[in-house]
Amino acid sequence: MYPEYMMESIKKVEETRPGRLEKSKKYGKEVFPHMTDKERGEVLSKFHPDYKEGARKEVRVGPNKGEILTTEISDLLESYSRINPKDFNLDKIDYETDVLVIGAGSAGMASALVAAKNGSNVLIVTKLRLGDSNSMMAEGGIQAADQRDDSPTMHYLDVIGGGHFDNKPELVQALVSDGPESIKWLEELGVIFDKNPDGSMLVKSGGGTSRNRMHSCRDYTGAGICRVLRDEVYNLPDKIKYIEYSPVVELILDDNGQAVGAVIYHLETKQYSIIKAKSIIMSTGGFGRLHIRGFETTNHYGATADGIILGYRVGAKLLFMDSVQYHPTGAVYPEQIVGFLCTEKIRALGAQPVNADGELFVYSMEPRDVEASAFIRECTARKNGITTPSGLCGIWLDSPLIDQIDGQGTIDKNLPGMVRQFGRFDIDIRKYPMLVYPTLHYQNGGIEINDKCETNIPGLYVAGETSGGVHGRNRLMGNSQLDLIVFGRRAGLNASKRANNGVKIGKLSIEHIYDYEKEVADLDINRKKIAPILLPDYIPDHVKQKQITAEYFGTLI
Repeated sequence: MYPEYMMESIKKVEETRPGRLEKSKKYGKEVFPHMTDKERGEVLSKFHPDYKEGARKEVRVGPNKGEILTTEISDLLESYSRINPKDFNLDKIDYETDVLVIGAGSAGMASALVAAKNGSNVLIVTKLRLGDSNSMMAEGGIQAADQRDDSPTMHYLDVIGGGHFDNKPELVQALVSDGPESIKWLEELGVIFDKNPDGSMLVKSGGGTSRNRMHSCRDYTGAGICRVLRDEVYNLPDKIKYIEYSPVVELILDDNGQAVGAVIYHLETKQYSIIKAKSIIMSTGGFGRLHIRGFETTNHYGATADGIILGYRVGAKLLFMDSVQYHPTGAVYPEQIVGFLCTEKIRALGAQPVNADGELFVYSMEPRDVEASAFIRECTARKNGITTPSGLCGIWLDSPLIDQIDGQGTIDKNLPGMVRQFGRFDIDIRKYPMLVYPTLHYQNGGIEINDKCETNIPGLYVAGETSGGVHGRNRLMGNSQLDLIVFGRRAGLNASKRANNGVKIGKLSIEHIYDYEKEVADLDINRKKIAPILLPDYIPDHVKQKQITAEYFGTLI
């Protein structure tokens, strides 16, 4: 339950609610004016974490050398490999396959399914378990322009505008064009989407969208999709093999510069293995567990930017790695779930963001970066937030409005995950608002690809959050889930075609590690700085000081 001093603020929220409810019934979500382009630019430049001093830094090694990237990414790229090439005999192959998929979220599993259906043998390797990913944790929905009042063209314009017109047009075209077919494919596999009484798709709005096109599975859409894909992988044991708890620590090239394999490390047995493949699909997800700018995160435990490091070290180019997405509504109370995602669907259903005095201060469905910046402004510059017992600050997301707008039971029907999560701490979101603040959510940029998911490294394909270009410098709600499916399927098909057409593989090599490390060494960087880091480091410094004989290699002792 909320402490008594917070209840005093909640009383103010309850006092202003009837007036806000009346306006909502009359004007819908348009009870607060949209920001103008000028106002959006001002709030972003003054309050978005990307624009703060120290948020960006020049990277001094690799293909993007000289470019300004997010500071934590630049620092991570300027690191040494976990392995020494001389310790490995690449003539001794442990696993051989047509298509190697690195990462087992929805993008990886979708690509594996399509590659297998196209006749290729597939091996999935994943850091944790099959399905352990940000994909499984996504809540709000998946966009696709399949309604009569919508079109891929309208969807395209929304994506481009939301990404600040920095998106790669060919990728956006692929995303929106494949959208309706992707929904159909998922439903045929068994995904149970929310429906209207007449059996048609139930669609809602999302921040920055001009049409209702958000398909959902209540408030666990990611799990609804990812579980079905995982079951389908299980159903193809003859074509798809998988190895769990085995992150990739380096990619393998051949003497023609093709990506032809990987070195994996088993987290339990601590053994390394060599994989040879005709095509490789990188789908390792995002970087939330790097805690950019010190923010809490919605991301799963393994989201440590592994794919970025692996691809970059073999020469793959990065795009838009100067841009980070902070979801506006991360839980900031109770303390046990700080950073937990409070889905954008809550606002789509009618909940309003209000300050400590119960005042609505921003249009509820601005694009995510603008909405998040407005929340930060309200808590910092305007001092209108609510402080938690531990010193954090947030604003109220007035969830009880939902039932008052659409009828009692709407919250239970559409947001069972949210009801259950907050109910664990004796907070009934049907009666009381939720205290929220922006949380690190998404890696806007990644490895640059074309519409076939190809990189500048032959044989290396990328799908999902590891890729860069489709979302520009800001992603709209629901487009990540669509991205996973559209580009997961495209990567699977194109990687499979390449493998099936016959790939002449030369001598295997990881000598590129020496070349990369020479650049790092020239910067006089400590050799204990190693990547990929594989798992986040949450050991307190005062504990490490007592571990006198412990030697850390990334996050593994």
